[in-house]
Amino acid sequence: MDIATIIGLLGGTGLVVSAIIIGGSALIFINIPGLLIVLGGTFATNFIKFSMKDVLSSMKVAMKAFLVKLQPADEVIEEMIKFTRIAKKEGLIALEKEAPADEFSAKALRYLSDGYDEGLIEDMLNKDILLTVQRHDLGRRIFKGMGGTAPAFGMIGTLIGLVQMLANMSDPSSIGPSMAVALLTTLYGAVIANLVCMPIADKLQMRSEEELNQKKIILDATVAISRGISPMVLEEALKVYLSPKDRDKVGEKKE
Repeated sequence: MDIATIIGLLGGTGLVVSAIIIGGSALIFINIPGLLIVLGGTFATNFIKFSMKDVLSSMKVAMKAFLVKLQPADEVIEEMIKFTRIAKKEGLIALEKEAPADEFSAKALRYLSDGYDEGLIEDMLNKDILLTVQRHDLGRRIFKGMGGTAPAFGMIGTLIGLVQMLANMSDPSSIGPSMAVALLTTLYGAVIANLVCMPIADKLQMRSEEELNQKKIILDATVAISRGISPMVLEEALKVYLSPKDRDKVGEKKE
């Protein structure tokens, strides 16, 4: 579980709610029609932009922002070097006994132990990476679209409220409360966009980049194992995926 995402979401929500409660009655910030305009309009627009299946499945993709914690790159490298040593010592067939937690790694080892051609292995793993990136990018674009649409529908709700207010100018005492209600939809749109949708879109982008980096490490290592490259050479080749300060970690763990 990604604690940073949870802390950010709960912390941001807590700050907004605290400001509302400290400033007065929280009930005046509740407007069901305004909330329906913002939420309903945001989802309706995304149903126009994307298919219903894609919008609904993006909710599942969004859970990556909360639940998925990828294995650090240096640990992935260590694991792949271990598989290289096994392949060198016992042959590729011995890799079928290994059971890595990562599904992509397990698939790569299965291809190796089954004796697939190097070119075929590379093509199949590259295709897997491409399709994964496309799925993640779709989820990110949907949430980014929601982040852009929510404030717009907040403004639409405000304009609807202002029109209704101006149509009843005969009662001056109702102008203030009506104006407050009209502005609530703008607040809803801003909060939903900037506290939920846009941050999740950015976190999904980061997760996608991290997963892509991890899969590239596994792909390069798999091709290297298929070619019979030594563990020492592979280690040096894979260190390029690490920041300079993290490159020594691999050597330290080996020692």
